[in-house]
Amino acid sequence: MTDAAERKMRFLYALRSRGVTDPAVLSAMERIDRGLFVKGLFAERAYEDTPLPIACGQTISQPSVVGLMTQALNVGPRDKVLEIGTGSGYQAAILSQLARRVYTVERHRRLVREAQEVFDALDLTNITAIVADGSRGLPEQAPFDRIIVTAAAEDPPGPLLAQLREGGIMVLPVGQSDAVQSLIRVTRTASGYDYEELRPVRFVPLVEGLGQD
Repeated sequence: MTDAAERKMRFLYALRSRGVTDPAVLSAMERIDRGLFVKGLFAERAYEDTPLPIACGQTISQPSVVGLMTQALNVGPRDKVLEIGTGSGYQAAILSQLARRVYTVERHRRLVREAQEVFDALDLTNITAIVADGSRGLPEQAPFDRIIVTAAAEDPPGPLLAQLREGGIMVLPVGQSDAVQSLIRVTRTASGYDYEELRPVRFVPLVEGLGQD
């Protein structure tokens, strides 16, 4: 077995052992090489199940958390998905394998530019990456079937809840940024919103406005 094949096998085993069991999600994560999204000093650690630093003081989430969030989102092939916090672009690339269309919003121009380069290299034509204030969502494209937020807010932001269609699902971390956060799943119903707590997590805080880069 080649090093690359063995590394991939270990990577997928780590995902399964941490609860990522959805075959479609595992298949998407097998197809999208995390190594393409990790640059510089940390490149050789791309296949470890650990968060890693990227530019602009942000992180690329650990693969098992990406997998669990994607699994909780329950994306269908006709879904239009909004991601808040493009970061490295890894989560959006995974979603592109499962959804019809992915809109990803990031406040740091540099991150959008670098992620777009990887999307282009992988020929992921169903992702639209936009520099914008993610806390406001993307009202001109709403409503969305699925929304995923990769930064923690104290409560689910009102503008994002409003942009979720009835029957739609949003997965996001909530809680104080320096304390325990919970990953929650919000389902919009005819009468309001259902909230389900999934697991404790740690994410960078959701910040309003645009970055300086």
